[in-house]
Amino acid sequence: MGPLLEVHQVSKAFDGLIALVDVSLAIHPGQIKGLIGPNGAGKTTLFNLIAGALMPTAGDIRFRGQSIVGLPPYRIAHLGISRTFQNVQIFPGMTVLEHVLVGLHRYAAASVLTAAVRTRGLRYTEATLCDRALTLLAKLGLAAYADTPADSLPFGLQRMVELARALATSPQLLLLDEPGAGLNPTEKVTVGQVIRRVREEGVTVFLVEHDMQMVMGLADEVAVLDHGTLLAEGPPSVVQRDPRVIAAYLGEADDVA
Repeated sequence: MGPLLEVHQVSKAFDGLIALVDVSLAIHPGQIKGLIGPNGAGKTTLFNLIAGALMPTAGDIRFRGQSIVGLPPYRIAHLGISRTFQNVQIFPGMTVLEHVLVGLHRYAAASVLTAAVRTRGLRYTEATLCDRALTLLAKLGLAAYADTPADSLPFGLQRMVELARALATSPQLLLLDEPGAGLNPTEKVTVGQVIRRVREEGVTVFLVEHDMQMVMGLADEVAVLDHGTLLAEGPPSVVQRDPRVIAAYLGEADDVA
């Protein structure tokens, strides 16, 4: 089976500042792939390019064999790519359930007239989507917070709400930008368990993460960015012993053995 996502010789410059240089990598169906590197290495820039928030200066990005360069983010989301953010993006005042319903919005197409009249068909669709949202919240341990304003929850739960919203779009590829950031060790274990379960349910995962223990324990493969270039790529057991990676990111060899 071919790659689900292919990044081919992608470069990105911002007013002369080079963020990515000829980056090529592939993500295969069913993988959990990690992306590591120091701040400023280009990790979030690569995510933004894949999600359509930025346009590459050069190169191509293909999803299921189709170029997605130039497509707006909503089109890319409809194709099956969803994401979370390095800084949690929570809508002020909206409940946890409403956040998940936002992720389900593409299944709720209705005309202005239908919405105004609130036809029986519309009410049925709304009830069905609400049931789907509650089922997803239950799977992620968030059912008890369905009617709670998401911005009133502790940070760790807000991360889970953001993940639930992303999963509500039924993605084939889930981009997770530092899912462990700001979490305590127990919360990181929970997030790791959720990520594995998501993969078991058929979702391919591409994650950026600074916690080396977390990413090395989750990922099937790891790619390493260094100043916008791909430094190394391969299984965690190989990458964490690469002298260039050890020297640049992971500390002394004894720390990563």
